[in-house]
Amino acid sequence: MTIKNDLASITQKTLCQPITYVGIGLHTGCKVAMDVKPAEPDSGINFFRKDVPPGKGFIAARWYDVVETHMSTVLGNQYGVTISTVEHLMAALHGCGVDNALIEIDGPEIPIMDGSSHPFVSMIEKVGTINQPALRKAIWLQRPIIVKDGDKEAALIPSSTQSITVDIDFPSSAVGQQTYTVELINEAFRADISRARTFGFAKDIARLQKLGLARGGSLHNAILVDGDRIVNEEGLRYKDEFVRHKILDALGDLSLIGLPIFASYYGKKPGHTINNALLHKLFEERDAWSYITIDEYNTLVGRREEWEHEEKDHNPQVQRSNSA
Repeated sequence: MTIKNDLASITQKTLCQPITYVGIGLHTGCKVAMDVKPAEPDSGINFFRKDVPPGKGFIAARWYDVVETHMSTVLGNQYGVTISTVEHLMAALHGCGVDNALIEIDGPEIPIMDGSSHPFVSMIEKVGTINQPALRKAIWLQRPIIVKDGDKEAALIPSSTQSITVDIDFPSSAVGQQTYTVELINEAFRADISRARTFGFAKDIARLQKLGLARGGSLHNAILVDGDRIVNEEGLRYKDEFVRHKILDALGDLSLIGLPIFASYYGKKPGHTINNALLHKLFEERDAWSYITIDEYNTLVGRREEWEHEEKDHNPQVQRSNSA
């Protein structure tokens, strides 16, 4: 089953059945088992640490619960319990149109899998999603939100669709300057972004490991750049895989809004820190946006009949739900 991702769906969605993943954390090196389960309408995406004392393991996947952004996005709760490196899984759930899910995990970090979102996406596609009896809500942005930090910049620009543009520039000629734009409609996330892997530089490994990071990193779950060459024997999955992975990270960070947003994202040398700062500014500037259901927005812009037709043609779950 191929899952369509855009803003056409007017109802919320969850998984048809639970999915189990087993792997290691990129930074902790800890082996973890994780179950991604269906969840009730309007519950959103939430994590539950099974390995901590009772009553302390629930962590909401929200921008205001981000407690660390160095090398990955880390969420935490009032008890000091955290879950790290959530961005690849969050991007997969958002990219596959999953609004509600409960992620139960027995360790402190999401498994890195192959360093991309693809293993998560492929299993979500395998089990499928199902419509829920609740309208899908969104944020309707009415004016730009921009944050800058030196030569870094992140912005949200009003748009009738969702798109992400990222510019990166690294001194290594193996990476260099790259720009890429993706409009998050149809299977664009799956085909163009989901397989892009995380990357790192050989010169940084010793320093990161002294800081307790990158303990689970290997050529099986990351692209390693040594000077001006790619160490991985298989090479790159895309010629510009580096910037595509930055888009994947940005999507994962933006998904912590908790709702789809009618906006285009632009990032210049972005990272998790500036992405989270952008979300803080978005919610500080409450006059810049409003809540709206997808159905209301489609009616306002005259797209309802067109998008309902596309959704029925593409997603068998919609056909079954509408005929029930």
